[in-house]
Amino acid sequence: MPLYDKPLEELQVYLPERDEPDDFDAFWGDTLAQTRQHPLAPRFEPVDFGLRTVDTFDVTYAGYGGQPVKGWLLLPRQRQGPLPCVVQFIGYGGGRGFPLNWLTWSAAGFANLVMDTRGQGSVWLKGDTPDIPADGANPSVPGFMTQGVLDPKTYYYRRVFSDAVRAVEAARQHDAVDADRVAAAGGSQGGGISLAVAGLVPDLPVVMPDVPFLCHYRRAMEITDKQPYYELVTFCKRHRDRVPAVFRTLSYFDGLNFAARAKARALFSVALMDETCPPSTVYAAYNHYAGPKDIRIWPYNDHEGGEVYQQMEQIDFLAGLWLA
Repeated sequence: MPLYDKPLEELQVYLPERDEPDDFDAFWGDTLAQTRQHPLAPRFEPVDFGLRTVDTFDVTYAGYGGQPVKGWLLLPRQRQGPLPCVVQFIGYGGGRGFPLNWLTWSAAGFANLVMDTRGQGSVWLKGDTPDIPADGANPSVPGFMTQGVLDPKTYYYRRVFSDAVRAVEAARQHDAVDADRVAAAGGSQGGGISLAVAGLVPDLPVVMPDVPFLCHYRRAMEITDKQPYYELVTFCKRHRDRVPAVFRTLSYFDGLNFAARAKARALFSVALMDETCPPSTVYAAYNHYAGPKDIRIWPYNDHEGGEVYQQMEQIDFLAGLWLA
């Protein structure tokens, strides 16, 4: 695929105006307060997958609406004292799979909590957390992007982002985790979720959004015809009269608005031939990011980004902060 977005020198200074509702902070403050009315009650149940160097735990905790959210916790078997922890979020359509899918961080000496994404996990890795949209919904395009999109209170990602904040809280309650050394990380959808967590958890020390999704929705919808953003385009095609309501809802979930509030030290990545998460949408979030930051650029890659190359960058980044 060719370079289709802005030239790199323009991307590096691209700072679009943010579409931020006046009650953004109140909305998320109320959402998390409601979520925290339910006891977190994290459970870490040992499970045996035949791994000799990693201790694995089946995780359950109360997410949005008190609904149970699943995950995995992986710990290096040889460890001394509490460990830094990577709380990991998953790309679109995937679920938590099995612990064997998530061995990188424990092999590098970190604790690793992997959050299952509610309702997902039937496209690639399997999932085990149902979505229960108790607040109601609207007709939607197949997928998750338009579920409840006519009202921020019913939107699907309100539940997911709340689950993600609680995942950080659950990780911090485990005895093997150093609560002061927790990073949020993920690629694509997982990158967008990690960025939301950075904006919603004021004392989060580190975030690593890899080719992040869920940023600068309007531009993404206008320059790419790839899924999942195209789910929103399809919805707006059919519901011409509801377009303003769609964009009003999305403004509460835009990574640009979370980035402007985030203080965690950040390591982003971007792929300049990415047709799924256009480079300008990633740079819009990066350039609005309020905390200390750096970015790795993969000039000739599509949405796969740096893959293992980026993982090595992340390991070096965190090891330099916490394992040196």
